[in-house]
Amino acid sequence: MNELISPPKYQMKLTKEIETEIWNAYGSYKEVENYIEKWHESDEQNCWENFEKKGNNGNIDLNATLHSIPGDIIIKIAIDLGLDTPDFIPSIPTFKNELKSEFKTAYETFTKAHKLIENDPSIAVGLANSALESIIKEILKDERISSKIKGTETLYKLVTIILKEFNITNNNHPIEIKTIGSSLIAICQSIEKLRSEKTNFHGKTDDDYLLKDPIYTYFIVNSVSTVGLFLNSYYKTKFPKPEINIIDNLPF
Repeated sequence: MNELISPPKYQMKLTKEIETEIWNAYGSYKEVENYIEKWHESDEQNCWENFEKKGNNGNIDLNATLHSIPGDIIIKIAIDLGLDTPDFIPSIPTFKNELKSEFKTAYETFTKAHKLIENDPSIAVGLANSALESIIKEILKDERISSKIKGTETLYKLVTIILKEFNITNNNHPIEIKTIGSSLIAICQSIEKLRSEKTNFHGKTDDDYLLKDPIYTYFIVNSVSTVGLFLNSYYKTKFPKPEINIIDNLPF
């Protein structure tokens, strides 16, 4: 994963954002140095030359140090600090912005999933699944939607219901549109199965396959973002918020 952010312009931008965020979070040279030290592993794979660079005053030169760190570690630091990495996981920043303004619970869940992609891929997948469930449940609360849910439905059942409400799986549609609708259901079913069968969310034995590679978790979390963005965008188009007549609501 060393070349994950190889384009120099993007790497410069992300490194600058990391530098600013570290100083905002820790404030002193000592605390900044302590934070950076925790990313250093003294093995052949993760050891980089001149790991910590010093300035003329003997304190850490954070800018120079960050620019000496391999791309895969830079990505991990960015995610740990809660920074967006749109050139690597493009849907996530837009998705988080949508969630923050409209789906508070889903936003908090998805943010946790995003931060755990590298350190705990299994939990990240489970949380991303839960965030998508939360979004669909919130949309289905709309009184203009006829289908009512019990609240115990899984992701597969929820997306089946909402696509039916959105008229995407209608048999009168061209086969191509129906295929896309079926594919969305299949994607959500696969995300749900990964959560249930390939993560720690349910008991596992030593012989069971467990999702551990972050690169696949990035792929899954990106898929959740893409599906979530589509569903929310379609919902806002098909069920726009009623306009409030200010004059009618005046107390005189």
